Amino acid sequence: MALEQIKAQIAVLLQEMVNQPEDSHELQEQLREKLSELRAQGLPLPKDLVDLEKRLDDDFSKQDE
Repeated sequence: MALEQIKAQIAVLLQEMVNQPEDSHELQEQLREKLSELRAQGLPLPKDLVDLEKRLDDDFSKQDE
């Protein structure tokens, strides 16, 4: 999948997280999948998305405590 297409899908997911916070867990998983696609293609990940992924992981870990 082309980089621009993945980036567009990520933008849609982020907007959905804002508009539909009740579905945030599912949207977070979809975001992680898109970031994994970028990694699998050897494409660089934007720092802000890497930071977001870390925050989501931290938040998820806190929920399990």
